[in-house]
Amino acid sequence: MSAEGASASPIPIEDLKKITTEACENALKSSQSYDHDKVGDWNSQIINTVLKALITATAPTDTSKPPPYRFTVNSTIVQQGVIDPSVAADGALSNAGKRGMHSASGAFWDVNRDGMWTFKYTGAEEQGMDVVVCVTWFSVVV
Repeated sequence: MSAEGASASPIPIEDLKKITTEACENALKSSQSYDHDKVGDWNSQIINTVLKALITATAPTDTSKPPPYRFTVNSTIVQQGVIDPSVAADGALSNAGKRGMHSASGAFWDVNRDGMWTFKYTGAEEQGMDVVVCVTWFSVVV
């Protein structure tokens, strides 16, 4: 998915993709399938990992200055409808039943300094999950 909002990302989009992909991979590495008892922990781990990386990547070298951005990170994990490939169309997990999902965000901000980026992590599809992470940044004006 792409950046939404008019401003440039506080770090390169390729770096955002790498940070988010690694956060999802690490959080879900031991999962075999969607587990309602663990999904809250997975979301928390993804969010905290992405936030820490963003804060570190944008921290001013002069520690007496305030951080230039504030961030919000949202992680949504959705269980796919059919996770047994033997009952999926043509036996392919990629054809497994998908549940509909729509997510939208809006904000009132400075279009020259603030922005939003949404990313779909496809690495969890074989585990029967869809993962969508949204990062929002707000420039701090001093």
